Amino acid sequence: MYVKDVKIENKVGLHARPATFFIQKANEFKSSIWVENEERRVNAKSLLGVLSLGIMGGTQIKIIAGGVDEEQAVNELVKLVKSGFAE
Repeated sequence: MYVKDVKIENKVGLHARPATFFIQKANEFKSSIWVENEERRVNAKSLLGVLSLGIMGGTQIKIIAGGVDEEQAVNELVKLVKSGFAE
């Protein structure tokens, strides 16, 4: 398991468009990937799961992965989140 905390940089959080970018990136990896916010953990490859967390801008989340490419998966997703999803 590989875990990193990251703060959502964009103002509106992980709403539909950024969540779609996040899920597309997560699906590029073989590892199982989860997003955790306030004790709730969802599959990072599921749009409904990610949207159900209601993650707003400024929120601290955990990105967790387990599998052959876990480190690369987490690092790439953290990089995407830190970029603010180009918003």
